[in-house]
Amino acid sequence: MTDTTSRTVHLTERQPTVTGPEMLASMVPPPQFDTATFDSYRADPAYPSQEEAKETLMRFAGRGAPVKRGGLFSRAKKEPELKPGVYLDGGFGVGKTHLLASIYHAMPARRKYFGSFIEYTALVGALGYKNTVDLLKGADLLCIDEFELDDPGDTMVMTRLLGELVPTGTRLAATSNTPPNALGEGRFAAQDFLREIHAMSDSFQTLRIDGVDFRQRALDGHAVVLDDAAYKAAIATVGAEGAVSDDLFDELIRHLAQVHPSRYIRLIDGVGGVGLRDVRQLTDQSEALRFVAFIDRVYDAQIPIIATGLGLDSVFSDEMLAGGYRKKYLRAISRLNALTHSA
Repeated sequence: MTDTTSRTVHLTERQPTVTGPEMLASMVPPPQFDTATFDSYRADPAYPSQEEAKETLMRFAGRGAPVKRGGLFSRAKKEPELKPGVYLDGGFGVGKTHLLASIYHAMPARRKYFGSFIEYTALVGALGYKNTVDLLKGADLLCIDEFELDDPGDTMVMTRLLGELVPTGTRLAATSNTPPNALGEGRFAAQDFLREIHAMSDSFQTLRIDGVDFRQRALDGHAVVLDDAAYKAAIATVGAEGAVSDDLFDELIRHLAQVHPSRYIRLIDGVGGVGLRDVRQLTDQSEALRFVAFIDRVYDAQIPIIATGLGLDSVFSDEMLAGGYRKKYLRAISRLNALTHSA
């Protein structure tokens, strides 16, 4: 019989640390996008904006097809001049991160970085603003996934940071999220973005990407919930292959408050499955936002989630889903559904 005891860990017992240079070195696309390319991006023909965005981004990354020339006296088609930055605006699950990683891999840059918005702001927090500018100055490309507009302080810090880097030749690519099928909200998100970074709006070309959430196409729309017996069996199965965590949901939520979000990625180091017992609905906004940040890192690492109690697609209250952080919560629900099904 396989002994899985040593393979079961408790995230609540981990106190991860990470230095600024380590954070900078880890700013590459998540493992699931290690091999992402423009060729492997499957544009949905029902949404032409996906293929159009892909073609523009290929040009941005230096991969554009050569302009077709006509006869001797015909004029070559002149392509519009590209701005130093591109902003991908659209719903979650339409492949924006795949395209962002494709830019990263395709652009022949000596120095390039890929990270979520929270990773860049955490870098500033760890190193200080001036040291961060000095470290990033001279970078050819910064890819910023999930640019956040709900924290004015962090948004303006990023605006100031990017404003110092663009004049030195750094190119930028950013994404943000819009709920699918939310009429008008997508374009409003783009306007939000440009208004918040008004000092840099001329540096960005906004690309709208329409579509439906690919994660939900093959799912029934609900997170998987196990009873106690099935949960124990799943923990034992995953534990037989590698480390699996086993924590009470409430204890993990309390622990996340003691760990900076920039360290959440280290919290799940070496874990092949995340077990959460007795899930309940969150009522505190701060707890909910920390849980969203945690799930983002779990999803980046493509770690399955095993859970009992309340379905994780109901972990955020209707009041939260109607509030200012709606986009974050809907994205997290989409990811939670996918991760519980993958288990």
